[in-house]
Amino acid sequence: QVQLVESGGGLVQPGGSLRLSCAASGFNLDDYALGWFRQAPGKGREGVSCISVGDGSTYYADSVKGRFTISRGNAKNTVRLQMNSLKPEDTAVYYCAMGRYGCFDSASPDAYDYRGQGTQVTVSS
Repeated sequence: QVQLVESGGGLVQPGGSLRLSCAASGFNLDDYALGWFRQAPGKGREGVSCISVGDGSTYYADSVKGRFTISRGNAKNTVRLQMNSLKPEDTAVYYCAMGRYGCFDSASPDAYDYRGQGTQVTVSS
């Protein structure tokens, strides 16, 4: 079955950086979506970023544009999220996710069929 395993969360001061990584397994597709969404306490899911593996297109939420960068890892079915200039409002559990039909031309979490267990990101002084 599809599995996604995240790593790289933690505590960072405002203005700092973190990099999240995700390894996906259990499927064999040529074109699919890998990405991240987050959920803060008491709030709904918020799409963060998505990459279409087939053509390399990337999508970002307005709240993270210019600060976060999504990229494919060197190994197949891996994805990274470089997060710079972090703000307290970025605090959330971040989930790696996979969608069988691409990113739906956005960073929306509705594109995803599977997700990982999540990793906590806390931005605080």
